[in-house]
Amino acid sequence: MNKPERLFDVPHYQLATKPLEDAIATKVNGNWIKISTQEYVDKATNISSALIEKGIQPKDKVALISANNRFEWNIMDIGILQAGAIDVPMYPTASEEDYTYIFNDSEAKMCFVSNKELYEKVKRVQPSCPHLKEIYIFDEEEGIPNWSEVLELGASNPHIEEIETRKANVKKEDLATLIYTSGTTGKPKGVMLSHWNICSNFLDSEDRLPVGIEGRAISFLPLCHIFERMLIYLYAYKSVPIYYAESLETIGDNIREVKPIIFTAVPRLLEKVYDRIMGKGAELTGVKKALFFWAVSVGEKYTINGRSGFYNFKLKIARKLIFSKWQEALGGNVKAIASGSAALNPKLARIFLAADINIQEGYGLTETSPVISVNCPLNDGTRIGTVGRPINNVQVKIADDGEILCKGPNVMMGYYNQPEKTAEVIDKDGWFHTGDIGEMVEGQYLKITDRKKEMFKTSGGKYVAPQIMENSFKESRFIEQIIVIGDGEKHPAAFVQPDFAFLEDWCKRKDVAFTSPAEIIKNDRVIERIGRDIDEINSRYGKWEQVKKFELTPEPWSVEGGELTPKLSLRRKPIVRKYAKLYENIYGHEPNA
Repeated sequence: MNKPERLFDVPHYQLATKPLEDAIATKVNGNWIKISTQEYVDKATNISSALIEKGIQPKDKVALISANNRFEWNIMDIGILQAGAIDVPMYPTASEEDYTYIFNDSEAKMCFVSNKELYEKVKRVQPSCPHLKEIYIFDEEEGIPNWSEVLELGASNPHIEEIETRKANVKKEDLATLIYTSGTTGKPKGVMLSHWNICSNFLDSEDRLPVGIEGRAISFLPLCHIFERMLIYLYAYKSVPIYYAESLETIGDNIREVKPIIFTAVPRLLEKVYDRIMGKGAELTGVKKALFFWAVSVGEKYTINGRSGFYNFKLKIARKLIFSKWQEALGGNVKAIASGSAALNPKLARIFLAADINIQEGYGLTETSPVISVNCPLNDGTRIGTVGRPINNVQVKIADDGEILCKGPNVMMGYYNQPEKTAEVIDKDGWFHTGDIGEMVEGQYLKITDRKKEMFKTSGGKYVAPQIMENSFKESRFIEQIIVIGDGEKHPAAFVQPDFAFLEDWCKRKDVAFTSPAEIIKNDRVIERIGRDIDEINSRYGKWEQVKKFELTPEPWSVEGGELTPKLSLRRKPIVRKYAKLYENIYGHEPNA
């Protein structure tokens, strides 16, 4: 069978080449519920028939919103696409205002949600969305239309010939999905991705990831995010069984249970894994504790190209005595962890690689389907601190001002209903302007240095790249999140959201009374201790870049609180506005933003 060119070809390709009994598994009430490849294809076909029965026409839009990953999402995805329609995945955490905008901009006619809470949220905005006619739910809830009704409608009213006709009419260049970028400012933009945008991306990424071997994948990053979704298609194409974790809270247990060969992660999650490991190390005593931190110190000196024979001897001992336990905590079979969505601290990459845990940091955007480049252990393909070589058939060049430009079959069709915005990012020669600043290391490995729009200039005319600095400051176990500010000011400063769990533990050990987050951030000893870490990391930067003052914030930053996007990126202007009083404490005036 030919390689897939349209997204709905993927499960059919699996069925023809290597069907699985556990194509996709979801954990429900403590049990793994599995569907076979045959069930996957059959149920998707029933959905296609039902949509046709309900009058959905080619190019109509159907929205999908799920609070967690589950196989119903995949069945709906393929069912929608086989009917010639276009799916619109949405973040469960998006605001009602954003939902209203997306439903109206896309003119979505139906919506499928995972639970009662999301159903009620969509129901509240439905009166403002004239095109949205029907809403269904995956969970069983009394009095709410269930997706099983749609499945049954399709099973009892098959439209097999019409489905085949519609599939045949879908060209690989046709629009498959509209993904609305969360955006740190303004209204979301609908990124138009074709079938071939995404298919080419997983086919061109195939040789970078260990997906041609026996073993399972575990998935927990949202399917509405193109990073996870593209890899799910890749796993399915390579007949790797997909297991959906219950939640981020249970991910550790689920990983040990599934023993995956591969999974994806965002740097924030890897930072938390590392912090947890270091916390357990700090609880050890005597020789065990000394050995643990000796192994960590060996790991911190790891390089890709190797060191002396004596270093390699020490690394071998560290791996056997200490790092092997880190691998066991990840199930013992992990061949790769694909890291994306934000910059990974090179220190973390170094230690995990030293521990023989293959972290593969990559880079891309929703607009590039998403992968542009990724590190790979084969063919000398990894450089710590970079995002690897560009994947097959994707070109990268650095513009005169340092911006990273990308060209290839993965570049989006454009922004939906916004030709002027499309023209701003895709030039006449077809190069997509990423908005990121970067450079090529050794002429072939891409290194991201900052977001073009997030760099700022001090009043002295010096440029500051905040993202790199923020990544470094998060090496401090006291710092959960940090934002470097100072656009147009005399010097950079920062708002710091402490890691309150670690801070509370530190306070116990140091006999400092911890009453509440709001009170502890005023404690002089706490401020002085966090200041020491900031000073130490400051020393890596030029004098004009260094954070001269900082203020601690009293609550965790979150998507719900408005400080983070659904992809957990900082929403800079809203954070500065929220902490205007702290800004005034630092600079003596309110922010201009």
